[in-house]
Amino acid sequence: MKFVSGVACAFLLLLSQAAAEGVTERVPVLSHISHPHTYYWRELYMPQLTSGPSGATWSPDGKSVIYSMQGSLWRQDIGSDTARQLTAGPGYDYQPDWSPDGRHVVFTRHHHDALNLYLLDLESGREIPLTAENSVNVEPRWSPDGSKLAFVSSRQGGFFGIYVAEVSGEKLSRLRPLVTGHVSKRDRYYYSQEDHAINPSWSPDGRTIYYVSNPETAWGTGGIWAVEVKNPNKRRLIVNEETSWSAHPEMAGDGKRLLFSSYARRQWHQLWLTTPQGLSPLPLTFGDYDLQNARWSPDDRQLLYTSNETGGLTLWRHTVIGGAREQIVARQKIYKKPVTELAISLTDETGAPLYGRLMVLASDGRHYGPDDARMHADDYIDVKRSDQENHYFHCFGSCTLMVPEGELSIMASSGFTHEMADQTIKVSGKRQEMKLALASLALPEKYGKFISADMHVHINYGGKYRQTLETFAREARAEDMDVIYNLLVNKEQRIPDISMFKTTSDTIEGVTIYQAQEFHTSYWGHLSFLHLGDHLVTPDFASYRHTALASPYPSNAVVADLAREQGAVTGYVHPFDEAPDPAAKGRLSHSLPLDVVNGKTDFMEVVGFSNHQETAKVWYRFLNLGYRLPAGAGTDAMTNYASLRGPVGLNRAYLQARADDPASLKQAIRLGHGYVTDGPNVGVLVKGGDRDGAVGPGHEIRFGEQGGTIRVEFSLRSPVPVERLELVQNGKVIYQADLADDPFNADMTLNLPVKESGWLLLRAVNEKSHPMIQDLYTYATTNPVWLTVENKPQYAAEDARYFLDWIAKIEEHLATRGEDFNADWEKDAIMKDISAAKKALEEKINAAP
Repeated sequence: MKFVSGVACAFLLLLSQAAAEGVTERVPVLSHISHPHTYYWRELYMPQLTSGPSGATWSPDGKSVIYSMQGSLWRQDIGSDTARQLTAGPGYDYQPDWSPDGRHVVFTRHHHDALNLYLLDLESGREIPLTAENSVNVEPRWSPDGSKLAFVSSRQGGFFGIYVAEVSGEKLSRLRPLVTGHVSKRDRYYYSQEDHAINPSWSPDGRTIYYVSNPETAWGTGGIWAVEVKNPNKRRLIVNEETSWSAHPEMAGDGKRLLFSSYARRQWHQLWLTTPQGLSPLPLTFGDYDLQNARWSPDDRQLLYTSNETGGLTLWRHTVIGGAREQIVARQKIYKKPVTELAISLTDETGAPLYGRLMVLASDGRHYGPDDARMHADDYIDVKRSDQENHYFHCFGSCTLMVPEGELSIMASSGFTHEMADQTIKVSGKRQEMKLALASLALPEKYGKFISADMHVHINYGGKYRQTLETFAREARAEDMDVIYNLLVNKEQRIPDISMFKTTSDTIEGVTIYQAQEFHTSYWGHLSFLHLGDHLVTPDFASYRHTALASPYPSNAVVADLAREQGAVTGYVHPFDEAPDPAAKGRLSHSLPLDVVNGKTDFMEVVGFSNHQETAKVWYRFLNLGYRLPAGAGTDAMTNYASLRGPVGLNRAYLQARADDPASLKQAIRLGHGYVTDGPNVGVLVKGGDRDGAVGPGHEIRFGEQGGTIRVEFSLRSPVPVERLELVQNGKVIYQADLADDPFNADMTLNLPVKESGWLLLRAVNEKSHPMIQDLYTYATTNPVWLTVENKPQYAAEDARYFLDWIAKIEEHLATRGEDFNADWEKDAIMKDISAAKKALEEKINAAP
């Protein structure tokens, strides 16, 4: 998984360098933030472009609300169904907070890959910047007397801290840090050593700020704290429980009831109440969905909050005593600028309706979508093309959206076996219609029939939205998916989709969904268990430092055996951003070589949430040693995220199997009958040796003592351009096709000599990114065709030594974990597996001529 950080000017440097050098560069959104695991804090903490309301504030008299929706601020009176647009960019506006005197609203604007604070004069409509930095400035909150602002900023080293400033006229003054800079001694994996401080809110008397922070906390974003505004050294812990970026403590005006959002002993956030001392928190609301961003009304009798109970985001007014609720809906909208209703229909080449994905960019530099769509954002930026991330939505045959008059750029896709559309149009007037036809794009029939499978998906994983199987299946169908494996896995204390687990499948909208499992241990590497026959393997994690499950036991080999006892297919997921170097300093504990050599794993994700070419370097070494380890593919998409690595199906396998037949799926995965890709479709057939006909990936051709000649047919059909189409034999490129005239299609035949045992595969690469392929770069590979001469193995002593050196590093670090084991037999069991793998690799070295 990814961790990219940098100094405050890193993004601008990358942008200028890319423009000057004429290269493509994908960098994480907000790459100047120093906290690790961007895909978590970006979704769970940063405001996102959503079709529904994402945050709201009361007017001082409690008669109106202002909320963020579709990247703009809107004002609506309580009891009315009409909303007036207050802002329309540039950029996207979030997190409004109404000033106590009723004259201004402070908010945060995401523009040019930074988030800055703005002041909106409600009478004149003027927007005044309060900060202008290449950093993150979010969660602005007025003090009760309106003289100060508290907010969170990354200005200090890229870490989130709380700051307080006085509001002098229309500018900030006397800015000072309130809670920043503390570095914890306790090591932690998902969070930086430097603490964060987030979710600030004021006490009614303005003397105290409540917030969330994680000093010396190994897991989660920390507890709820209080700090004196005039004496930042006086801090006290209010509630000590695991949180996930969005507890948002809010003290009632009476100073007696602290409201916050919690998932304690549940899978979803609901609202809880405690005292200023944190005594005996009690739940206020109940439900299998998230309630967040709650605010007390000025009279403390009502709450305002967002909910994902309908799937997308909705805004609700809730009576504290009695529980009566009313959804605040903008049925009528008064826009700030002229808009046009655009109706888009998607079809295939025959005119039949088609589900697909759309990206609509207006001349104002903002992305748009339908009112009822779930907007999603790319988690990276191509700095050569833009200074912001792309946003997209799924369209189920037809969709309607309101867009500003002027020029629109529209891109559309429907998986990888249809051509993509890229059109620019001008819109004006009340309504305009547009039809997009996406022609079929498939490999020639001789390569066989394939079903598409994303082998690594998390349908719900704590994000902004809430997915059901039905809503998820529609999005998967829009990506032309046939099979989905929903990998149930913990998000620290939770397993959000635990209630979905079963051993049978569901077929909805033509998509077959299997419930599976990801086993979490960031010490040994993450595992996938597909087609469990009875139950989830628990605990779902191991080697969680500073917990009762700190022991490195069970190792991946142990839990893989437990999964296989249920008939499961096991594999390693999102392996490597860089191919491990055993000679390098630092920890190397990933147990992939142990489990491949000892026969404990069935596949590895060659195309997934990692660097495909770096992962392939390791994969090729296993193939060279004769380990018939197939390539798998999975996006690791958290599909209820508004900002995600995705969409679902970004990384997929094409398998020669039946979607509704687990036995055929397991066979295709274990034998490697297919190819893996993030865009291009690649096919290869090989004929020769003992075969009368041609065979594809995962099959074997045998030759006599003299070897022989093979006839290789291979093809490319790609919805995006490909730079290199290559035949790879035993880890080396032996042929590169000329794609100068047509980088989308190729059909070729070659005759090649075979003199020794080995393997052959076809791969396609484009180092340049594409807006509709939201991956590091474009990549596809077939599984290998095996070539065996005189029943002799392939010899690769250098590769065996590489893995022996790797295993030595595992042993070296394991020796430092003695105190974490619960008993000597745990370590003994792991050392037994290590000895077996070392022996097998040494035998391969000794057998080499």
